[in-house]
Amino acid sequence: MASTSLSTRSIGRLAALTGVKVPTIRFYEQIGIMPAPERTASDRRVYDDAALRRLSFVRHARDLGFDLDSIRSLLDLADEPERPCGEANAIADRHLAVVTGKIARLKALQAELSRMTAECAGGRVSACKVIEVLHDHDRCGADHGGTRSEF
Repeated sequence: MASTSLSTRSIGRLAALTGVKVPTIRFYEQIGIMPAPERTASDRRVYDDAALRRLSFVRHARDLGFDLDSIRSLLDLADEPERPCGEANAIADRHLAVVTGKIARLKALQAELSRMTAECAGGRVSACKVIEVLHDHDRCGADHGGTRSEF
């Protein structure tokens, strides 16, 4: 059992310091992203500075959109600081490709929404271009990742 000292904190304090919710911290422990914490004599979790740094790393990686498998791999790399960083760069490059694709789809979506609203004359719904395009995907002017339905 660990004794509480200035360098340890409760799960609530860890959550407050990192902006990660308590249930999420417990989930990260269950899946091995975070190691099991030490416990006090009364069986309360206590977290040291290393846990704070690790959870801050995870939070930042999640904020950047990395999935949990990538974060796990990056943490494994971070645990071995003498290893070459090529693998970390490869993980980031794969994620960048995903983000770039999403941005392209969002730009196409933005263009289509702009076109739809610009073409709407503001009259009756029966002549509304927004409603018309939403009813018939083939009337979209851009490929924004949606599926065209065939009736």
